[in-house]
Amino acid sequence: MQPGYQPHQPPPVDNNMTMSIVSIFLFWPLAIPAIINASKVNPLLQQGDYAGAQAAAAESKKWSKWALIVGIVVWVLNIVCCLILAGAGALSGSSAAGY
Repeated sequence: MQPGYQPHQPPPVDNNMTMSIVSIFLFWPLAIPAIINASKVNPLLQQGDYAGAQAAAAESKKWSKWALIVGIVVWVLNIVCCLILAGAGALSGSSAAGY
């Protein structure tokens, strides 16, 4: 073996844990599988299962993205509905004051 030679190691795999944790605050039902898959990445890498770690990371990213998308859509719809109802309440309240 030559001095300074290191065996080939695959590049690290991002487990997407941060995005999974953030997504749990927006839509937790889809964020749970994201966190479960993110927690599988590092043990799979330690076992030498690079393909399995990549697959778990991809699943984690997929579930996190869906949780973020659904969560943001739900929040936007909630805000729009509240604004519409507040506007309708203000209009009905002002017309009743004229009687």
